[in-house]
Amino acid sequence: MRPDRLVLLFSLCAISLSAFAAVQEPAGYRLERYDSEVPDTLSGAQRVTAVDVHRLMMQDGAAVIDVIPEHRKPDDLPEGQVWFPVEHRGIAGAVWLPDVGYGVLSEITENYLRRHLESISEGRSDHPMVFYCRTDCWMSWNTAKRAVEYGYTRVYWFADGIEDWLFEDFDTEVLTPAAGQRQAIK
Repeated sequence: MRPDRLVLLFSLCAISLSAFAAVQEPAGYRLERYDSEVPDTLSGAQRVTAVDVHRLMMQDGAAVIDVIPEHRKPDDLPEGQVWFPVEHRGIAGAVWLPDVGYGVLSEITENYLRRHLESISEGRSDHPMVFYCRTDCWMSWNTAKRAVEYGYTRVYWFADGIEDWLFEDFDTEVLTPAAGQRQAIK
């Protein structure tokens, strides 16, 4: 076989394998390995980029919800050891709802999520809401899926998350967790 045809054959095989390896949208929530490749879609939600999110915020007043888990003091930290929590920098104006992106939520954490979504949306199911975490992070996918299941109709999933936002050089700020009781899942 001629070298140029061999290269073409290998290229076609690589394209076929990459298409076959694409992550499929699961029926339920992601329960493990939250920092891994995500699917291209989320039924009932629209996948958006940083530019889209910025436009949605400016033109439609979209609420932006950060679901990156909170850094907590390690349980096994030696007594007397100083621990400084890491600042959490996110999209300027976002609401930080840590710990709501796990596949299984405690009743307390699910109530925390529902209360904040109700408040953020001002009780309107059609209020635009954007959910994000990091690139290839299932936490935003899980939370956006919950919002769809709760009946929200303008759900946007920002799959490339804070890294894409930073790449576009949009404004960030230090965020603090939204008030209310929640439980960390380990």
